[in-house]
Amino acid sequence: MKILLITPPMTQLNTPYPATPYLTGFLKQEGYKVAQRDLAIELFLTLLTKTGLENIHQTVEENYADFKDDELPDSIYNFLLHFPVYKKCVEPTIKFLQGKNPTLALRITSRSFLPEGPQFESLFQMEESSGNILHDAFGNLGIQDKAKYLATLFIDDICAVIQQGVDPNFEVSRYGEKLAASNPSFDDLYNQLFQQPVYTDIIIESLVTSYLLEENPSIIGLTVPFPGNMLGALKIARSSKKINSNIKIILGGGFINTELRSLKDPRVFEFIDFITVDDGEKPLLTLLEHLNNQRSIDSLYRTYRMENNTVIFTTNPTLHDIPHKNTGTPSYEGLALGKYLSLCEMLNPMHRIWSDGRWNKLTIAHGCYWSHCSFCDISLNYIGQYDDAGAEIIVNRIEKLVAETGETGFHFVDEAAPPKVLFTMAEKLIERNIIISWWGNIRFEKTFTEDKCQLLAASGCIAISGGLEVASDRLLKLMKKGVTIKQVARVTKNFSNANILVHAYLMYGFPTQTEQETIDSLELVRQLMLNDCFQSAYWHRFAATIHSPVGLYPEQYNIEVITNENIQFAENDIEYLDAVNTDHTMLGKGLNKALYNYMHGIGYEFPISFWFDKTECNSNISPNLIEQSLYSK
Repeated sequence: MKILLITPPMTQLNTPYPATPYLTGFLKQEGYKVAQRDLAIELFLTLLTKTGLENIHQTVEENYADFKDDELPDSIYNFLLHFPVYKKCVEPTIKFLQGKNPTLALRITSRSFLPEGPQFESLFQMEESSGNILHDAFGNLGIQDKAKYLATLFIDDICAVIQQGVDPNFEVSRYGEKLAASNPSFDDLYNQLFQQPVYTDIIIESLVTSYLLEENPSIIGLTVPFPGNMLGALKIARSSKKINSNIKIILGGGFINTELRSLKDPRVFEFIDFITVDDGEKPLLTLLEHLNNQRSIDSLYRTYRMENNTVIFTTNPTLHDIPHKNTGTPSYEGLALGKYLSLCEMLNPMHRIWSDGRWNKLTIAHGCYWSHCSFCDISLNYIGQYDDAGAEIIVNRIEKLVAETGETGFHFVDEAAPPKVLFTMAEKLIERNIIISWWGNIRFEKTFTEDKCQLLAASGCIAISGGLEVASDRLLKLMKKGVTIKQVARVTKNFSNANILVHAYLMYGFPTQTEQETIDSLELVRQLMLNDCFQSAYWHRFAATIHSPVGLYPEQYNIEVITNENIQFAENDIEYLDAVNTDHTMLGKGLNKALYNYMHGIGYEFPISFWFDKTECNSNISPNLIEQSLYSK
C-alpha cells in the first residue's frame, strides 16, 4: 500500500502548502510508504515556459480571432503585440525568481528587458504622484529586490492573459474559487468538470499521469485548504480514476473542514471515495486500516462516504485525535523545493513576505488558546481544540527541518501562537545556537513587553501578524477580542522597537458598526502606522459564518440571519440583516485606497475625507490619540 499526497492548484508559489508535508512526516512515522507532489507549482511552471507560452498564444489567437484590436482586453492586446519578447523573457525570468539567475537583475531593472503590460499601470500611477517610487523603495543598491518586483508584474501580466484568454478559472493563488466558496449547490463545479477541456486541463492530466507512473500509488490523498483548490482537486481525482479505476481517493483540508460539514450531494462521490473532516491524522489512519482489511467501514473516524446513493457520515466515538506532540516532524521529501518562486507583489517590506522566500511551515500549537472571538469559527476543532506540543519538541522539529531542507526560514502558521511557548522556544533557540529567521501569527497580548519582544528578535523573529480587527474599543469588546486600542498600540510599538515587522489584520462591516466608527477606525490606523506601530495591514470585509458565535447566536449581535434550507454542498458564509444600515461597500473602497497608500508611505497628511466618495466623512478621533497612548503612563 502506497499513498500519494497531492496539493491541487492553486496555492502559494514561493513555498509548499504545509498539509502534505505534515501528513507525509506523520505517515512515515507510522511506517507507511508515502510520496507527495505539489501540482500547483508544476502546473504554473509548465504554463510559463516557451512551449507553454506558444500554446497560450495559439489559444488566445483562436479565442479572439473575431475581435478587432480596440476590442481586445488590454492584457491580451499587449501580449499579442509583444509576444516574441514575452517568449524570449519568460524562462530566464522564472529562473531569476527561483534564485538561479541573479545577474539578470541588472537587465530587468533597466526597464528595457521585460515588456510592461497593464499590471505595471499601478507603478506608473505611483511614479506620477510620488516621483521615483522604485528608487525610494530600493535605492541605488537594492537591484535584486527591484528586479524581483518588476519580474512579478511581468508574471502577473501573463497570468491575466491565461485567465482572460485560456482558462477563466485560473489565478495566481486560486483556481475556480467562486465555483466552490459557500456554494450551497454542487452544480457549478459539476458542470465545469464536463466542459470542453482547455489547455490547463491537458497539463493537469499530463502531470497526474506522470505522478501515477512514477509512484504507482493505491491511494491518493488530496488536500483542499481553500475554495480555490476544490476544482483542481476534482480534476486530479477524475484524471486519476481515468488512469486507474481501482485507485482510492481521499479528500480533506481546511475548505472541507469548514464548508462541507453539511454535504448531501452524492455526485461528489463520482470522483472521490472518502472525505475526512478536521485533523487528518487519525481519520486517515483508520481509513488506511480499513483499506488494509484491518477495520470495518462502520468504525471509521469523521469520514464521509457514499452508500446506496446516500452520503453517510461515520465516526467512531471511542477514538481520539493524535496529540500535537505525537504528530511528528513535517517532511518535504519529494517536493522540488528549488522550483518555487520568490515573488515581490508589493513594495511594502512586511506585506511581501507572504509571497517572498522559502519558508518551512510549522505549527507551534493546535488550535487557539484564546478561542473567544465572536467572528471566528471557534466551534470547530481546528480552533476550539487547543493543544501545544511544548517548546522542546518544537525546537527539535526546527532542527530536523533545517537538516532536511537546508532552509532556515520558518513560518509558524498557528491561529495564534501561545506567548509562553514562544518565549521558551526563543530561549532554547538562543541556548542551542540555532540560527533561523521566523515569523508567525499572535494575539496582541500585554505579555509582549519590550523585553520579551527583544528576546524574540534575538531568537530570529523578523515579523509578526495579529488582529486589530475593527479598531474600535466598543466593537472589540462586543466581539470579545480581549484587547483595547491602547494595548494594541503599545504592544505593536514594542515589536517595532525590536526591529520586528508588524502586520495588522483589519475588519470592517461587523454587526452594528456605524459609518462613523468605520471612519474613526481608519484614522486610528493612520495614526498607528504614522507612529510606526505596524508597517502593513489588510482590510477584510466581515462575513458571518455558521460556525462562529455571530452565526450561532445572531440575536446577541442584533442581526437576523437569512437561512437557506437547501444546502447540498458548501455552507459557511451566511446572509443576514443588520439593524444598523451602513454603506460598507462605499466605505470599503476608501479604506483600501487609503491603506494601499499608507503602506507605500504616501498620503498620511491627507484628511480622512480625502479617501471617501462622501465629503462629510470626517473623523471624531483626536489627532494625537495614539501618540498619547504610547507615551502616557
